[in-house]
Amino acid sequence: MTERQPVAWPPDPIKTERLVLREPEARDRAAFIELLASPEVHTYLGGPQPRDELEREMPEVPGLRPGIFVVDLDGAMIGQILLRRAAEHHRPAAVGKTDLGYLFLPRAWGFGYATEACAAALAWFDGALPGEPVVLTTQTANVGSMRLAAKLGFTEVERFQAWDAEQWLGLRSPATPSA
Repeated sequence: MTERQPVAWPPDPIKTERLVLREPEARDRAAFIELLASPEVHTYLGGPQPRDELEREMPEVPGLRPGIFVVDLDGAMIGQILLRRAAEHHRPAAVGKTDLGYLFLPRAWGFGYATEACAAALAWFDGALPGEPVVLTTQTANVGSMRLAAKLGFTEVERFQAWDAEQWLGLRSPATPSA
């Protein structure tokens, strides 16, 4: 694999039909806390973080680092997209690739926002780093996440046991069309 080129961050906001992907702002702090403290959001992620700890420790502008997009609907945060280098991943097949992660507030589920936002983030990524593969890991029990992975063109690399559950690792390569 070739050396990754530096990417200017943050990019201009990415606009889709219904959403804006942008960098985090101070006004997003309450939504970040709600997202990280939600038992529903963290059903397949090891459980929620304690709200009181989040209130104490969350910076004024949370998530302000390269690779984190706030998903904004009508001026309010409904989720986040994470694109980060999998330097120390639990699976060798993922190391050195970019890992796609996403979290959405339960009130935003079922409207196709995750598909729309992830597709926009991946399109931006393909333009910023052409030819770079992306991986996604989810529990096989997370049916919604498995469906989203398929819609986004991820194909199974392997299944493995971790965190007391079967995990799924998928790969999306922009150089190879998905079947």
